[in-house]
Amino acid sequence: MPGARAGWSPSAPAQPTSPDPALSWSAEAAARPVVSFGEPEGYDGHDGRMRARPLGLRMRPRTAAAAACLVLGLGLIGGAVTGSWLTGDGGDGTVGTGFSATATLWHSVPVDQLFPPTVQGTGAGPGGADRTWTRIAVARDSGCADAFDPLLRRALAPVGCRRLLRATYTDATQSYVTTVGLLFTKGDPAAMSALATRFREEHLDRRADLMPRPYAAKGTAAAHFGDRQRASWTVSVLTDAPVVAYAVSGWADGRTVDSPQPAADAVHSGAATAPAQAGLGNEAQGLADRVERRLRQTADKATEKPS
Repeated sequence: MPGARAGWSPSAPAQPTSPDPALSWSAEAAARPVVSFGEPEGYDGHDGRMRARPLGLRMRPRTAAAAACLVLGLGLIGGAVTGSWLTGDGGDGTVGTGFSATATLWHSVPVDQLFPPTVQGTGAGPGGADRTWTRIAVARDSGCADAFDPLLRRALAPVGCRRLLRATYTDATQSYVTTVGLLFTKGDPAAMSALATRFREEHLDRRADLMPRPYAAKGTAAAHFGDRQRASWTVSVLTDAPVVAYAVSGWADGRTVDSPQPAADAVHSGAATAPAQAGLGNEAQGLADRVERRLRQTADKATEKPS
C-alpha cells in the first residue's frame, strides 16, 4: 500500500506456527503454581521422648515473636508472588511478555494478518445467518487526533494513544459498510483494567456520544460513510493487551441515521430500531469479534517459545 510503513504491508508473509496453548491469554488460572504452607511443628522432649506438637500451644514470648516474624515474612513473600501474577511479571513471564509483545504488533505484522482481505462470519448475522465481509479500504497507521469524537478521545486519554489501525469492510451485497479499528495504547495492565472497569460500570460503550468515527475512502462503497451515517457500534477495552478494539457500521448508500443503536442492544431478538432490523448491530459486533480474535492469535504466535 503506498505510504504504509514497511512492517504494515499486505505482502509480508505470515509465519506458519502452532501456538503453545500454555502461552495463550485464555490459559486457565488454575495452571499457575500454588504455594501452601503447613502449620509449623515443635517438639516436646521433657520426658526424654521427642513428640511433635503444633507451635503456639506452649510458646515462650521470644519464640512467639520469632514465629510471628516468620509468618509475616512468608506473607510478604506470598503477597509479592501474587502481585507478580496480577501484574504479569511472575513465573516464566509469559503473561507480561504477551502484553508487552502485543504493543508492537501494529508495525511488526502485515496488514492481512490483522485485517484479512475477506472475513468469514459463520453465524454472525441476524438469526445465526452467515456473513462474508470484504475489505475495501485500509487507513495508514496513524495517531488518534482526528479518529475519535472529542468525548471519546477524553474517555480514552488515561491509556494514551500509541498507534491506530483501521480498515473498512462491506458485506457481500455491498449494502452495509463497517469500519473496524485497533487502538494500540500506552497503558499498562493496571491502566487497561481501570479503563475497562469504567467502561463497564458507566456503560460508556453504549453512549451514542462516544461512538468511534468511520473511515471513509474515496472511490469505494464507503465513500459516503461519515459521522452522520453511523448506525451501530461496539467498543471493547481489552485487559490482556494494551488495545481498544472497536467497530462502527452504517448503510453504504450514505443515508443518515437519527437514532444509532449500540450493537449490544441491536443484536437482541425483538429489537425494532432501523439499525437492528437491518442487522447493522451484527455487522459491527461480528467484525469486531473476529478482528479481536485474530489479534489474540497473532499475539500468541509472537510470544510462542521456540521448541
